[in-house]
Amino acid sequence: MANTFKFKGVALATGSETALLTAASDETLIIKSIRVTNNTSNTPTLSFDVADNSASAEYTILKTHTLAANTSGEVFTGSPLVLEASDAIKATVSSSDSVHFGISYMSVT
Repeated sequence: MANTFKFKGVALATGSETALLTAASDETLIIKSIRVTNNTSNTPTLSFDVADNSASAEYTILKTHTLAANTSGEVFTGSPLVLEASDAIKATVSSSDSVHFGISYMSVT
């Protein structure tokens, strides 16, 4: 079993739900941090969902979090978030504003 620390950056400029990070079929991901930057003078809202592949269901873990204009912040705090095989974390931004995500996580294979 190998543990590898990783970082993934995602630039999002769409109002559609978008998968930010998906676990491969043979790995578990442990998310430690999700940092978000609003690169505009607008104030969009942000929601996060987890697609639980084994349950064939999607669960909201953050709903309509407001992103102040031209700011950054940590939106995921507390205990780690675990994504099992083929699970995904998805984000929805209320508009097509430029929002960047920085995800720090550990991959267990």
